[in-house]
Amino acid sequence: MKKNKLTIRVKKRLSAVQVLALGFMVLIFLGGTLLSLPIFSRSGNATPFIDALFTAVSAVCVTGLTTLNTALHWNAYGQLVIMLLIEIGGLGFMTMPVILYFILRRKITLSTRILLREALNLDDMSGAFRLMMYVVKLAAVIQLAGAILLSIEFVPEFGWKKGLFFGLFHSISSFCNAGFDLLGDSLTPYQAKPYVLLVIAALIISGGLGFIVWQDLLRFKEKRKFSLHTKIALITTASLLIGAFIIFFITEHNASNLTTGTSFIDRLANTFFMSVTPRTAGYYSIDYMQMTNAGLITTIFLMYIGGTSGSTAGGLKTTTFAVLIIQIVSIFKGRTRAEFQGRTIRNSTVFRALTLFFITLTLCVLSIMLLTITENIPESSGIEYVAFEVFSAFGTVGLTMGLTPDLTIAGKIIIMLLMYIGRVGIYTVGFSLLTKGQKQQAKFKYPDESVMIG
Repeated sequence: MKKNKLTIRVKKRLSAVQVLALGFMVLIFLGGTLLSLPIFSRSGNATPFIDALFTAVSAVCVTGLTTLNTALHWNAYGQLVIMLLIEIGGLGFMTMPVILYFILRRKITLSTRILLREALNLDDMSGAFRLMMYVVKLAAVIQLAGAILLSIEFVPEFGWKKGLFFGLFHSISSFCNAGFDLLGDSLTPYQAKPYVLLVIAALIISGGLGFIVWQDLLRFKEKRKFSLHTKIALITTASLLIGAFIIFFITEHNASNLTTGTSFIDRLANTFFMSVTPRTAGYYSIDYMQMTNAGLITTIFLMYIGGTSGSTAGGLKTTTFAVLIIQIVSIFKGRTRAEFQGRTIRNSTVFRALTLFFITLTLCVLSIMLLTITENIPESSGIEYVAFEVFSAFGTVGLTMGLTPDLTIAGKIIIMLLMYIGRVGIYTVGFSLLTKGQKQQAKFKYPDESVMIG
C-alpha cells in the first residue's frame, strides 16, 4: 500500500514534458551502456563509455555525428542496436507503449494520452492515439519501400544478406533523418549514382515533412482541403529546396572539386542532394571542406531551420521559420496580426516562434564560443569549422567538417547536449527543468508603457 502511494506521488510530481525528457535520457543511457560492451565492437574490446554514450545520443536524437566510424568500429550486433535506437528515437519512444497497447488490446490511459499529445506536439488529446498508430503504420510502409528500393542497388554489390541489411539500415536512417551509414564514407562512393541519391533524398523529405502533413496529404480526397499547418509546411519546404538548389548550383559551379561524376545529370543529382541533406539528414555525397563559403553559409542556414514540426527532424522547424516570415511581412504591410491565406495566426504562436528563435540562436552562439575555447581549430580553417558542427548538432543533422572525431571530452559533452536539446525541444527541456512548469497566468495586468525599438 505504501509502495502504491509512493508511486502515485512520483507520478503526480512528474509532468508530461518531464516524462518525455527523462524518457529520452533513459533510452540514451541504456543505449550507451549496451554499446560500451565488448560484444558490440568488431575488435571485441569494450568501447570507452563517453564514445558509446555519444553514439547513443546521436542515434536516439537522430543526428549522425559520430566519434567512431559506424562501419568500421561496430559489428553487426552493434549496428543493429544503433538502428533500433534510431527507429525508437526518430518515431519517439512513446511509440513502444502505443504498439504494446495495440497488441494487448488494452484501453489507453489518460496519462498516456497526455504524453502522446506532448510527443506529437498537438493542441489537444483527441485523436492522439489514432494519430500515433497512423505514424507507426506510415513509417513502416515508407521505410519498407525504401529498403526494397535501396536493396536493388546494394544486393548486387554486397550480396543478399549484407545488401538487404544495408538497404533496411539506410532506409530507417534516412527516413528518421539520422544520417548514420555503414558505407564508411557516407554516400561519396555513390556520387555518380543518382538512383541511390534520389531514393535517399525522397526518404529524407518524407521523414522531414511530418506525420500530420502526411495525414493531410493522404486524406485530401476526403477533405478536399489542407490545414494551415500543412500549407505552411509544404510551401516552406518546397521554397527551401528550390532556393537551396539554385544557390548551390550557382555557388558550387566548380563541381569537379566536389564530385567525381562527370555528367551533367550527376551534378544535378548531387546539387539536389546538397539541398536536401542539411534538412537534418546528415548524409553527404561531397566533401564539405571543399565547398565555397557561400555554400557553407547556405548549408548552416538550412541546418538551423531543419524539418517540419511533428516529424523525425530537428532544428528550429520550417513552420516556426515561416511564422516569423509571415509576421515580418504582416508588419511591413501595416497589419497588427500575422495573416496568411485568409487565416490569422494566434499571437501566442507568434510569441512562441520568436522565443524559440532567440533562445536557440543564443544557445548556438554560446556553444560556438565554448568550443572555440575547448577545441583545436586547424590553421587553414576559421570560425565556420566550429559553427558548422554546432548548427549540425542542434539541427540533429550530422554533417561535419571534421571536428567531431577529434573532440575533447568537454567538446563531446557540449555537442551531446546540443543534440539532445535539438531532438527533445528547447521548450520540453526548459519546462522539465522548472519545478512549477506551466502555471496559470496571473489574474492581474501591469500598466502599459512604450519602449523605443529599431
